[in-house]
Amino acid sequence: MSQSRTLLQRGLRHPSFVIGAVLTLAVVACALLSFVWTPWSPYEMNMEAKLLPPSAQFWMGTDAFGRDVLSQVMVGARSSIAVGVIAVGIGLVFGVGLGLIAAALRGWVEEIIMRLSDFTFAFPAILSAIMMTAVFGPSMVNAIIAIGIFNIPTFARITRASANAIWSREYVMAARACGKNRFSITLQHILPNILGVLTVQATIQFALAILAEAALSYLGLGTQPPQPSWGRMLSDAQTLMFQAPLLAVFPGVAIALSVLGLNLLGDGLRDLMDPRLSRQR
Repeated sequence: MSQSRTLLQRGLRHPSFVIGAVLTLAVVACALLSFVWTPWSPYEMNMEAKLLPPSAQFWMGTDAFGRDVLSQVMVGARSSIAVGVIAVGIGLVFGVGLGLIAAALRGWVEEIIMRLSDFTFAFPAILSAIMMTAVFGPSMVNAIIAIGIFNIPTFARITRASANAIWSREYVMAARACGKNRFSITLQHILPNILGVLTVQATIQFALAILAEAALSYLGLGTQPPQPSWGRMLSDAQTLMFQAPLLAVFPGVAIALSVLGLNLLGDGLRDLMDPRLSRQR
């Protein structure tokens, strides 16, 4: 408890951590609030109120179908967070597992896992989504799977490199000398000591997942209508840049603030979990 309190106290004095946490929590709060309240229905069309500028009635204006932009931005946060959480979760579960196995068993097992990771890197998330869309059709599920698969080799590489460094430590050698098997050592000594690195990497991959989801939705391969999505809002706004340029500004700012917040949060966590970096600043 005291260690957690000390970490929190240090975090409150770290500008990157504080700003990143505030921005991230603001996006999460908007997503959670949208489940119980939005100013207007994000799905209901009103052609009499289309392309209205921001006002007291519509705080961010309306789109070409008369839908409230603020309500769509709030609900769109759900899609981005859902894709990020699930895609990063897929990467963590499978990538960390493969990385730990590679570091523990070494030899030909490690070589096979790393070569498979190299092969997966040849298919970025967007390219994988295009391939899956051609077979199964565009959907949020396919976007999540594509982004999640791309996260697996990233976490596998980070886990394997971090775990290999821990395997050479004296206390791990002592545990092996006491007769503990590799599975027990991995769970009791290796995994707990690389959780900090994985946490920082997860925040970075979360930000990349939000960008990937926005890009896929922009291309029509991600979240499908009528579910609001920041990427598709940008796609719809590009034909109205001269009539209503703010339609592209609000979802673009939402994406930028989300990614900035997660990157700053990851930078802050990295410094807090490695005091040497904090002292160098």
